[in-house]
Amino acid sequence: MKKFCTLLLAGVCAFQFADAQQSKLTRPALPPKAADSVKVGTTVNSRTIVPESTVITNHQVTIKGQRVPYKATTGTLPVWDDAGKPIAGLFYTYYERSDVKDRAARPLVISFNGGPGSASVWMHIAYTGPVVLNIDDEGYPVQPYGYKENQTSILDMADIVYIDPVNTGYSRIVGDTPGSKFFGVNADIKYLAEWLNTFVTRNNRWASPKYLIGESYGTTRVSGLAMELQGSQWMYLNGVILVSPTDLGIQRGPAMEAALMLPYYAATAWYHHKLTPKLQNKKLQDMLPEVENYTMNVLVPALAKGNQLPDAERKSIAAQMSRFAGISEKSILQQNLSVPVNFFWKELLRDEGFTVGRLDSRYKGLDKASAGERPDYNAELTSWLHSFTPAINMYLRNELNYKTDLKYNMFGPVRPWDDSNNRTGENLRAAMAQNPYLHVMVQSGYYDGACDYFNAKYNLWQMDPSGKLKDRMSWKGYESGHMMYLRKVDLSAGNNDIREFITNSLPKPGVPAKF
Repeated sequence: MKKFCTLLLAGVCAFQFADAQQSKLTRPALPPKAADSVKVGTTVNSRTIVPESTVITNHQVTIKGQRVPYKATTGTLPVWDDAGKPIAGLFYTYYERSDVKDRAARPLVISFNGGPGSASVWMHIAYTGPVVLNIDDEGYPVQPYGYKENQTSILDMADIVYIDPVNTGYSRIVGDTPGSKFFGVNADIKYLAEWLNTFVTRNNRWASPKYLIGESYGTTRVSGLAMELQGSQWMYLNGVILVSPTDLGIQRGPAMEAALMLPYYAATAWYHHKLTPKLQNKKLQDMLPEVENYTMNVLVPALAKGNQLPDAERKSIAAQMSRFAGISEKSILQQNLSVPVNFFWKELLRDEGFTVGRLDSRYKGLDKASAGERPDYNAELTSWLHSFTPAINMYLRNELNYKTDLKYNMFGPVRPWDDSNNRTGENLRAAMAQNPYLHVMVQSGYYDGACDYFNAKYNLWQMDPSGKLKDRMSWKGYESGHMMYLRKVDLSAGNNDIREFITNSLPKPGVPAKF
């Protein structure tokens, strides 16, 4: 499992859409706004970052058959240095249900995506927010590009703020501040915690129950933020939601790292009908426990033996792995039982002339040659950028009335990134131990090969070796990939799971935070 499960690809910033092309795009009609847009502060048609700006618009959305009025605030808010000088402007979008009388009791969900170097666009306009992409039911792009109201949004029960870290979205460094101030596991957590203190104070949300949600590298970010907010900002949370989590700095040796991928291989092979009839005829969730048990009880100790593993046992394990993974016993033996994930993406459908996607193995790719050890490109991310890039540029400018000539960075320059001293998983455990109100939920797609579902389970096991936190931890699986919400069925299921998680983690009035 790669340490950061990054979405960033070489050359991905080449996916840009000219203004002339955008002006021709159309979108499905949204319901009328509740009131005319109200502009506050300053936004300018310029490529210079304005560290502080605000635009307010009012809208309505139907969620679960109920009409929900809301206010959308888009803008930038500074990151300050120790002397109070702005060193960056962070772009955010903040949604508040506007018919709420008691804001103190209303949950606030703080949303980050990952990369590192990725904007908040993914969950913003495809998962929890009030609009959702115009895509087909399985998540593939359709034209005309655009968006429509999200009838599964969590805005009915919680307010949401989507935050773009430095150099993502419209967020930028001010002046000559060095990137090292922002670009690293711990630097990222530190400045974002300070920024959140300002945001919560400005918007009078100190009394509100607070939740962090992060996707991909965003799970590293929010796991660290849980402790940083608690320890340095004295801000205590009710919940942390980890969507397609990374390894959270939890160490795996080479044998463990290789073995833990087998359940993901089995899920992918099942999806592409590459298993034997006995396994293929089972439902996915009925088939996987057998693979998971084999992984932990047989494969892990076998790989740990290395060259001490007897030849007969090696051959027997290769045969069983072939049965589960859908690739040949010969290829597994050639890899010494440690099948690289890049090789698996290339090998599974090699005879059919296809590769499978890294972040979602339901997607197929076409390489120049069938030979080779890895796919030429990430089929799923290329597909997603079709849908997301036009939609976010249209939505922010046309619907939320935020006008700037800055380029919205789907992926921004954040390298070099300092990934040293990553203790975010341990930090999340410590935050839970110190805060009896704090709950954690993990959401994973079975077909995610970058931040796979079984490693997400392993995280929870290793974070809580004593078992004393188990009643405040939960895991949910979905028959899709990294962005499970792109599949219509899982969009509804995922948001319902978030609603249930928030409801269950809110203490009853007067119940103290104690063990």
